[in-house]
Amino acid sequence: MDQSQPDCQIALVVEDDAAIRNLATAVLEETELDVVACDSAEAAISVLERSGHHVALLFADVRLNGAMDGIALAEAVGRRWPDVRVVLTSGYDKRSAGPIPAEVVYMQKPWRALDVLVQAEHATLAARAA
Repeated sequence: MDQSQPDCQIALVVEDDAAIRNLATAVLEETELDVVACDSAEAAISVLERSGHHVALLFADVRLNGAMDGIALAEAVGRRWPDVRVVLTSGYDKRSAGPIPAEVVYMQKPWRALDVLVQAEHATLAARAA
């Protein structure tokens, strides 16, 4: 991936379950976005610190391995990279998942590929408009 191109937008997938991470990556590879997959919020923050201005979509699980969960990641992204569209997923319903920030889109697992593609399209259009 050539991240030096100004129009090169990224979908960042953050999921500690390799099978689900691979599925989300495969779905998002069908979009105009380049896809970067991480297994922790800390790894995602590292990607954002290097390429945050190119990240259009963060697609992350609520429950992640490591010190930071998906909700804390969403809050950090909202503060530091407010133009990134954030989608959180969980096998738990929204009330059980925790305090999801208002600007974050929530998708309960199992999510549908079409719903993920719709979110990617929203992120792509917003990135173009910015």
